[in-house]
Amino acid sequence: MTNDSINQADNLETEEIEKQVREKEEEEELRKLLVPSVEDLPLIPPTAVDSNFVAYFATDCTKAGHDQYVYRHANGLCVIGLAPTHVAFKDEGGITAVDFNVGKSDRSGFKVTGKRKRNAQHFESNTALCKVCTNSDSYIVRCCVKGSLLEVNDRLIKLPGLLNSSAAREGYIAIIMPKPADWVKIKSSLLSLEEYKKLREAS
Repeated sequence: MTNDSINQADNLETEEIEKQVREKEEEEELRKLLVPSVEDLPLIPPTAVDSNFVAYFATDCTKAGHDQYVYRHANGLCVIGLAPTHVAFKDEGGITAVDFNVGKSDRSGFKVTGKRKRNAQHFESNTALCKVCTNSDSYIVRCCVKGSLLEVNDRLIKLPGLLNSSAAREGYIAIIMPKPADWVKIKSSLLSLEEYKKLREAS
């Protein structure tokens, strides 16, 4: 075998080895993307709210201590509820009753129908949604965003305790759909989760 043939064989062997190394590296990179390291996983898995919604907060909504959350879904829907720092939770015994009969109508009596959400009520951001009661006081819960009221959580009428145990999930107050232009306007007045935590930790 000539020197040229030997060199050519060596080159082919080297190229094959390099190719195998590259493939192994690419395979390892792909595996890292598809299978996260145990060390990188959070101690507590994210909730459905954390995964599907962006959290905003309206602090001191018309009155001091009346803190509410607005969880906005990618489709534009906004879930409205009481933030953990709402003053009602500080009353002894927590929330004992929820009344949707506020203003001039009972919010729990309205039902929307069809894809176009017929019969939906259109409210301003400061419109009353309901009244939550404790053993010693009562508090008005506001819409926080201007839009169409699609649903109120009428389970709270019979199960007001959901607000004490699961205000961010089963104890939500209502679902509202704002128009995109209205959302842009109201968003600037709301706090992000980080801003809300910083504000309330400092107070």
